[in-house]
Amino acid sequence: MAQSFVSSDKVLFTSESVTEGHPDKLCDQVSDAVLDECLRQDPNSRVACETATTTGVILVAGEITTHAYVDVPHLVRAVVQDIGYTNADYGFDYRTCGVLSAIKEQSAEIAQGVNESIEAREGTDPMELGAGDQGMMFGFAIRETVELMPLPITLAHAVARQLAKARKDGTLPYLRPDGKSQVTVEYAKGVPKRVHTVVVAAQHDPGIDYQRLCSDIQERVIRPAIGDEWLDSKTRFRINGTGAFTIGGPMGDAGLTGRKIIVDTYGGYARHGGGAFSGKDATKVDRSAAYAARYVAKNVVRAGLADRFEVQLAYVIGGAQPISLNVETFGTGKVSDETIRKLIEEHFDFRPGAIIDRFGLRRSIYRQTASYGHFGRPEFPWEKTDLAETLARATGAKSALA
Repeated sequence: MAQSFVSSDKVLFTSESVTEGHPDKLCDQVSDAVLDECLRQDPNSRVACETATTTGVILVAGEITTHAYVDVPHLVRAVVQDIGYTNADYGFDYRTCGVLSAIKEQSAEIAQGVNESIEAREGTDPMELGAGDQGMMFGFAIRETVELMPLPITLAHAVARQLAKARKDGTLPYLRPDGKSQVTVEYAKGVPKRVHTVVVAAQHDPGIDYQRLCSDIQERVIRPAIGDEWLDSKTRFRINGTGAFTIGGPMGDAGLTGRKIIVDTYGGYARHGGGAFSGKDATKVDRSAAYAARYVAKNVVRAGLADRFEVQLAYVIGGAQPISLNVETFGTGKVSDETIRKLIEEHFDFRPGAIIDRFGLRRSIYRQTASYGHFGRPEFPWEKTDLAETLARATGAKSALA
C-alpha cells in the first residue's frame, strides 16, 4: 500500500465480491468439486481442472491424473442445482444445460518434476515433491478486522453472503442466483472511518418494482451485513445501476475458472502473483503456497511483529524450496524486516510436501473455498494463528493473541 494511503486525511478504497451464482464463481465451484471428488477417492490425485460456461452449456477441461472415477456430467449438474439454477426461466438450469468434458492426463514432463524435486535429484533435500509450476505468491494480513483482513473485502463478502442468504431463506423470494457487491471504505491516515458507498447488483424476477427492490436490498441485505458501526447518514447506496437485472448467470455473461482472483484474496488491497486457485491440487504452489503465505502473514501480525504485513514467495517448476522470500511491513514493523524474515525461515517449511502435510491439503475441502474468499474464514487450516505465540516469544514483541 502506497505511503500516501497512510498519510492522507481521506482515501477511498473499494473491493468487490460476487455470489456463488455468478458465472465465474459457478465455474470455480465446478472445478473445485471435480478436485474434491478426485481427492475423495484418491488423495494423491493430480488435478488441473478448468471450467467455462455460457448460455446453456458448461465445458470442463484440463489435465487430471488419478485412480478415481468421476462422473463429470452428474457432478456438474449437482453443483449447478445446489447453487440455485433450478428453473428454466432463469435461462440456465441443471436439468437442461449441456455438459462437455475434455480432460487428459498431466504432462509427463510436469509430473517428473513434481514426483521428484530438483533438490531430491541433486541429493540436497530428501523432500520428493517439487512445485508444479513456477510463479510468485503473496500473503497478507492487517490489524484492521478481527480476521486480520482488509475491511473493504470483508464487508463486500458479507454483503454478497447476505444477498445469497436472503434468496435462499425466502426473505427476498424474487431474487435469483447471480449477484455482486462492492464496498468503498473511507480511510483517514490509513485507518478505516466509515463506509462511503455500497453497490449491489442483484438478479431478480421480472416485474419487480425498482423502488421496492432498492428498499429491500438496503434494509434486508446491506444493513444486516455491514451494521451501524460503519454506515452513516452520508453512506451512498447504488443498487442495480441499470435499473433491471433479470438476465444473469451464464445466460447473461460467460464464466471461467480463475477470473475472480482478486475477489478470492484481498480485494486488491495487497499484491497478487497472478495465479488462480480453483481446480488445482496442492502440488500447484499457486494455491498451496498462497495459503502458506497467508498463514505466515496472519501469524506475524497476530504475534504483534507488524500491524500490516506482506510476504512474497517465488518458485521454479520442479523445485521444492522457494527461490526467494521477501517481507514488507509498510513501516509498521515492531522489529526489523530481517528479523521477521529469519524467523519465518526458521519456523516455517515452504516445500510443497511440507505445506500439504501441515494443512492436510489432500482432503476434499476445496469447493467451500470457491465462494466468498479463500482467506479470513476460520474454518480453513491456513487461518490458524498457532505460530503467533512462538514468534512473539522469540522477539519479545507484545503479542496480540487476545
